[in-house]
Amino acid sequence: MESASSPTSSRFVRFVLVSGFAALVNFGARVVLSTWFSYPVAVSWAYVAGIATAFCLNRRLVFRESSNSLRTQMAWFVVVNLAGLAQTLLVSLFLARWLLPRLGVHAHAEEIAHAIGIGVPAITSYYGHKWLSFRGAV
Repeated sequence: MESASSPTSSRFVRFVLVSGFAALVNFGARVVLSTWFSYPVAVSWAYVAGIATAFCLNRRLVFRESSNSLRTQMAWFVVVNLAGLAQTLLVSLFLARWLLPRLGVHAHAEEIAHAIGIGVPAITSYYGHKWLSFRGAV
């Protein structure tokens, strides 16, 4: 078991903090974009804003000095996050359009669904970025 001060646990903490900030960008963008676009379109574009934030911050603060080139990092980051987008969108739509209404939750159902949807790909994204996007990072 890793100690709390191990580089891996420290990296995961930084990843969680960066991801939390990027999730706030994602969520805030979705709220703003929902004034002009449908819910699925707003969720999708907000996800783009969130991953752009996440890439820049992860590259700078979490996965420094990767053995991958910038182009490779960006390509894998997009692939990992497209999988995350699919997870986020499916969970958000399932909750907002099916489960929450059946549970009698109507107030802020889209906000609740999207917040949960954002959290779903956290673990898969961490390992995807660790093993693919930023391979060999210190």
